Amino acid sequence: MAKMSPLRRRMIEDMTVRNLSPTTQRSYLHAVTKFSRFFNRSPDRLGLEDVRAFQVHLVAAGISWSSLNQTVCALRFFYGVTLGHGEIPERIAYAREPRKLPVVLSADEVVHFLGAVPSLKMRAALTTAYAAGLRASEAAGLKVANIDSGRMVIRIEHGKGAKDRYVMLSVQLLGILRTYWRLARPKEWLFPGRDESKPIDVQVLHSACRSARAAAGLAKRVTVHTLGHSFATHLLESGTDIRIIQVLLGHNNLSTTARYLCLASNTVCATTSPLDLLPFPVIDPQP
Repeated sequence: MAKMSPLRRRMIEDMTVRNLSPTTQRSYLHAVTKFSRFFNRSPDRLGLEDVRAFQVHLVAAGISWSSLNQTVCALRFFYGVTLGHGEIPERIAYAREPRKLPVVLSADEVVHFLGAVPSLKMRAALTTAYAAGLRASEAAGLKVANIDSGRMVIRIEHGKGAKDRYVMLSVQLLGILRTYWRLARPKEWLFPGRDESKPIDVQVLHSACRSARAAAGLAKRVTVHTLGHSFATHLLESGTDIRIIQVLLGHNNLSTTARYLCLASNTVCATTSPLDLLPFPVIDPQP
């Protein structure tokens, strides 16, 4: 095993002290390592112009805006915290986020999708993600003890923003999870990986989504995120207050949750088009 450099160790310590999640830590280390290897120099010997050149390279290579911004976050942390160069982070520009609406499944599509998942464990995990609006990492990280049937809630540990929260436990989901538990007998992790001492890898959930989408014959792209978007939209359509949805999803800002107003059919479809208010048809519908 290669010896860890003092600089890498310091960055890991800085991230640990600030309670960054293991996923975020791996992402930041990967980005800074990639930056260093691009110039074949230690990153503490590279400056703002090198950062700019690296960003230009990534854009030219066709990197997605989300991956580019993840790299920006990593470099801002590295320069601002680990190296203590407070003047540099603000000068490392983020990519402008495209305003795209997420894909949402109809209720029928959710039924067809979940019914196309062949594995009992995968079906239970993806059903849980939809029923409780969980992210892939949150569903994978569930423990048996997190299911509280007495209070009918699910405890999410280290969820969005590294915060704990509670979400509702659906009566139907409880029945599904009890059937799954009787057959699979998971011990600590509700959805264990091949090594039962560890949770299932999120990539396994993503792969299961791709397979189920193909088996269900759905034209829409379906991910675990799609199930979460569908959860929020369906709640909004059923009349749930948007502030409650905000709490269930773990959003800090209501504006993040408010985008689902653009997706809810009872918000969009219930609005009368001005064309329907005209006193006579613009074009006679009869040939």
